[in-house]
Amino acid sequence: MFLLLCLLPPGSRAKTASEGAGNSGGAFAVWTSVAICTVAVFLAGSYAKYGWALFVGTPFCLGLLTTVLYTRKDAKTLSACLKISLAACVAASAALLCFAFEGLICILMAAPIIVPLALLGGWLGYYVQPNRMASSPAIAMILLLAVFPPAMIRTESKLTHVADEFSVTSSVEVNAPPEVVWRNVITFSQLQGPKELLFKSGIAYPIRAEIEGRGVGAVRYCVFSTGPFVEPITVWDEPHVLEFSVKQVPAPMNELSPYPGLHPPHLDGYFVSRKGHFVLTALPGGRTRLDGTTWYSHNLWPEAYWTVWSDYVIHRIHLRVLNHVKQLSEADGSLHK
Repeated sequence: MFLLLCLLPPGSRAKTASEGAGNSGGAFAVWTSVAICTVAVFLAGSYAKYGWALFVGTPFCLGLLTTVLYTRKDAKTLSACLKISLAACVAASAALLCFAFEGLICILMAAPIIVPLALLGGWLGYYVQPNRMASSPAIAMILLLAVFPPAMIRTESKLTHVADEFSVTSSVEVNAPPEVVWRNVITFSQLQGPKELLFKSGIAYPIRAEIEGRGVGAVRYCVFSTGPFVEPITVWDEPHVLEFSVKQVPAPMNELSPYPGLHPPHLDGYFVSRKGHFVLTALPGGRTRLDGTTWYSHNLWPEAYWTVWSDYVIHRIHLRVLNHVKQLSEADGSLHK
């Protein structure tokens, strides 16, 4: 680099030196912000609080702080501010993955909310560039932004949030009567390995169902790739309604990570299945409409954002089970004809 600077004409030499200083300042801005973001994620896990402060406040401050540090000496364009904010997002994600704080799937699921907020912070940072301020206010703003994410997470951990309950219903039509479908609902054989990328990536998926006993009080076990759901039967209206509570819930996923067995705190107790039921409705021509419903809650905020993901995953799980029951029932129905 020094040899190149010596060989360049004076004008180009000055320009290159300025660009080098800018790149150095950008690296400092990114890695300082990444360090603060990593501390925030660590605190979220320690305080068991994955909420607004982590998923909204932290990415916004990440983009804003990176831009403020990047522009502390020289004015930068809006494009440069947005790029440095995006670079901080990528670097923070890589750091969380490399230091075994999070798995790849969780990072990708959070990206649609985190990236726009970081860019919003970068956009605001462009308009409050510290090089336009006196030294003391600029330093005070930087310190405030550095302290704000951990302080928000600590404050939110002291607040009480009551998780709402949601439900997801999925349906299929089966070319078999309810009596045949019922037998394959209460217990079903081993499913083939998943073809969906969602499940191949590590999201838990159903493998088989077993039951101990019959009627109310029997216990159904829906075995997933991460362990069994333990489901005591609360309504047994054969062959119309099977309803159950959920006594035990396995981990919702196996994290996709370079580190085997990675288990972040949010895999325990943050997604809670409350109850479920199957409703079998007789249709003309000896057919059956099979509805499956799951009631659940989760302790992740913003709820509206994370509910989109959880609803989608549960719907895909439902379809995996319902289509398997459909296939088994139609095969059984054809044998009895």
